[in-house]
Amino acid sequence: MKNNFNILIAPDSFKESLTAIQVCDAIEKGIRNTGKKFNIQKVPMADGGEGTLQSLVDAKNGTIVQCISHDPLMRPIKTKYGVLDGGKTAVIEMAQTSGLELLTIRERNPLCTTTYGTGELIKNALDQGCENIIIGIGGSATNDGGAGMLDALGVQFLNNKGNTIPKGGGGLSELYTINTETLDPRLHSCNISVACDVTNPLLGEKGATRVFGKQKGASDEMLVELENNLHKYSGLLENSFGKKVATIPGSGAAGGLGAGLLALPNCQLRSGFEIVKELVELEQKVDWANLIFTGEGKTDAQTQFGKVPYGIAQIAKKRKIPVVCLSGTHGPDTEILNKEGITAIFSILDGPMNLQEAMRNTPFLLQKTAEQVMRVFLIQNQNAL
Repeated sequence: MKNNFNILIAPDSFKESLTAIQVCDAIEKGIRNTGKKFNIQKVPMADGGEGTLQSLVDAKNGTIVQCISHDPLMRPIKTKYGVLDGGKTAVIEMAQTSGLELLTIRERNPLCTTTYGTGELIKNALDQGCENIIIGIGGSATNDGGAGMLDALGVQFLNNKGNTIPKGGGGLSELYTINTETLDPRLHSCNISVACDVTNPLLGEKGATRVFGKQKGASDEMLVELENNLHKYSGLLENSFGKKVATIPGSGAAGGLGAGLLALPNCQLRSGFEIVKELVELEQKVDWANLIFTGEGKTDAQTQFGKVPYGIAQIAKKRKIPVVCLSGTHGPDTEILNKEGITAIFSILDGPMNLQEAMRNTPFLLQKTAEQVMRVFLIQNQNAL
């Protein structure tokens, strides 16, 4: 057996079960159980959604910063963000402070919910001296166009009497003027990358309100009010910041938080996978590999739209490197992924079990499946190894 066979393990997290680094560890253990010697490199991955914070902290040997912020209803909560590159880069997940999962179903009301807490995290990162900020904006409970976030960063949202308007998507009905002179000046020298994989604009039938409002608790009547409020807000936002943002693809993400972020001096919306790929230097690691293991909680036709296994497969396909995807479950039409660079897809389930049982046993199931895959691979490639 040669000692120069290189295996890259680069999975996403398994939602509500294992972090990406824990998935890496389980797969590595299964590979080692074959008794053969391989060079293994582990790279926890993410696509900008849930788990991006932890994956990047693990992959880049970063640290977690604990702080106090406010949830979508302005209740104080303990939250966190990551710091990388010796304190130069912060990684923020909007869902940590402004996410839908922070509320009960009865509490969901986009007229009241705010992105203020997300702005507090950005401000805290600036206080720590961060010069670059990465923000994942999936899973919001809000429809305020990012007004709350900007409020926390110093922007003043005033009514026709010069008083501060209420927070939330409903408060925008009173908006008369936006004062940007009080914006935190540190933002002029801070680069912000927003991990955003939706292309919805701020307004219209495909905009923030019409597409995502109901899942955040909006009634039909609320949708009309929220859309009207964002229409007024967008005009004032663009005039105040001197930037056209409402029609940019992705400006409607997270209830319009995309638009609010784009109004800032140095901000761009990017694919979450592309951001993570660059930070962890994934292409160089793929060049090193002879075989790649990736994975995610569920693999289906949606995987091809910016998910981790698809992104890795696209890189590996150009280099003709085999990719094995281990998944908790499979959906329909996964065969399309074989044409896109994923050599083989395996479900880790080894028999009938309920969701709770599967999640409890995920480490063992991953380990077991990885070992059996490698045993087959060894038979097929014994002459090359």
